[in-house]
Amino acid sequence: MTAMRVVLYQPEIPQNAGAVLRTCAAAGAELHLIGPLGFRLDSAGVRRAGMDYREWAEVCRWHDWQAFQAAFPADGRLFAATTKAGTRYTEFAYAPGDWLLFGPEGSGLPPEILAAHADRLVRIPMHPRARSLNLAQSVAVVLYEALRQTGWPDAI
Repeated sequence: MTAMRVVLYQPEIPQNAGAVLRTCAAAGAELHLIGPLGFRLDSAGVRRAGMDYREWAEVCRWHDWQAFQAAFPADGRLFAATTKAGTRYTEFAYAPGDWLLFGPEGSGLPPEILAAHADRLVRIPMHPRARSLNLAQSVAVVLYEALRQTGWPDAI
């Protein structure tokens, strides 16, 4: 079983997607990209940020949210990261194979997705004057907490 799955909903910035791809490859996590994307996967920004890790990354592409939902396993657990959550990302007990969902850089996840997953919304605590963290940083923070909790599968 895959240690963890990272899902980017309609990412907008290729450099962020490349950095997340690299993080997922290093962590042994699958990366799921839900379109429409704000860039081409072969763009220079994705290649530069992802470096040579692309060959080790397991990337799944979804045309849109509906296609992703249709294929989502009935027993899957999805945690949605948002600044609107009341629960810190460290307050959930993650399990191998969980799905970690992150929204687009400019707007975050839409209200209907947040409402559908209201029981598993997580936030990264930060100073009140900060709006949010960079997408790639947010993924790394939450993903590595989930891996820590699950015993760092496949890590040395």
